[in-house]
Amino acid sequence: MQSGRAVFTRLHAFVLSPRTGLVKQWLEGMVYAGFQKRACMFNILENARLAALAIAIAVGLMVDAHPAHAGAEQKLVVAGGCFWCVEADFEKVAGVREVVSGYTGGTLDNPTYKQVSRGGTGHFEAVEIMFDPDRVSREKLLEMFLRSIDPTDAGGQFCDRGSPYRTAIFVDGPKERALVEKVLAEAEAALGRDIVTPILPQAEFYEAEKYHQDYYKSQEVVLFTRFGPTTRAKSYKKYRKGCGRDARVRQLWGDAAPFAGNAGG
Repeated sequence: MQSGRAVFTRLHAFVLSPRTGLVKQWLEGMVYAGFQKRACMFNILENARLAALAIAIAVGLMVDAHPAHAGAEQKLVVAGGCFWCVEADFEKVAGVREVVSGYTGGTLDNPTYKQVSRGGTGHFEAVEIMFDPDRVSREKLLEMFLRSIDPTDAGGQFCDRGSPYRTAIFVDGPKERALVEKVLAEAEAALGRDIVTPILPQAEFYEAEKYHQDYYKSQEVVLFTRFGPTTRAKSYKKYRKGCGRDARVRQLWGDAAPFAGNAGG
């Protein structure tokens, strides 16, 4: 039996023999094709690497030009009577990301609408306004809020009477309190009347039942309303007009009222 070295030597001689030129050319072609394929793959990978690098640079430039404001969202809690109306008003404001209807300021944990509306819980109907301070300031929202309510009424708002419908502004700390005091003083001077809307410390906010959220634009049909079977959105419009909210706000604030007349939400 021939050794592996001997077999290799004989095969090498055969390949180099003039009689086997075709085999030699074939082998050389295979080797050349292999190099070409490897070169092509290398070019593809290199182009992909350069493309990824270009994308990374572009993204970096975009981030520098438009820095993300992680955690910049802020919260404002106010009570302005019917929370459907306050939610509808402030969801129109540019820079406001979300408005949630709920209850706050009372002593009962996880209250229901029936419990709050009956009275005795100490809770206000209120809204939690989440906003981007780079687009709309807390001061601007406070100014708009005061001009969207009757801040001279301590017994409720418009047709809704009783403690759950009182107005209030809730603050978290002395800095927020100082800002609210400033805005209240300016509004009182502009109105020429005493403002009774209190500044209260921020308390636990309980989100209202799901059907209260976005009530003003809900197309769900309610069979039993004071207006007969109708969608929540239509019922809301009729309620708001019948309650006299916008008429009273216009009477108080005139052209300074930001939402009066926009009951549609």
